[in-house]
Amino acid sequence: MLNALEVVTTVIVGVMVGVEFSVAFIMNRILDALPEDSGQLGHAHGGRMLGALMPFWYIGSLVLSAIWAVAGWHHHGAGLVVTAAGLLIVSVVMSMLLLVPINNRNKTWTPDNRPADWKQQLHRWERFHYVRVAVIIAAFALLVAALT
Repeated sequence: MLNALEVVTTVIVGVMVGVEFSVAFIMNRILDALPEDSGQLGHAHGGRMLGALMPFWYIGSLVLSAIWAVAGWHHHGAGLVVTAAGLLIVSVVMSMLLLVPINNRNKTWTPDNRPADWKQQLHRWERFHYVRVAVIIAAFALLVAALT
């Protein structure tokens, strides 16, 4: 049963990392290159869509990692799993304190109601997101290392 938990947790965290990496390094570049207001509308739509999904994914990944840490406490790699769970806690706290407030504003913006500094706010979100991506990549790497 522990093996199944390890694999499921690693896959779920890995897919989350892939999505967030894609947002950071692919989707944002695509949206920023769109003409006129299309990019801003795309960012708002992405904020609504992923903003509804990601809290469950981040919390679920953290919970699965915590269960793995407890269930595998006396097994090889437990310290790596605990550290990964700690990094996932950091990513959740970062999200709640830094990224979600900006996203909550962004997802309501249209070309008619967006603030004058909307681009600066999106760039701030992107900088925080890069850090969060690095944190979850590190957590994922630790989970993979714990499997070996």
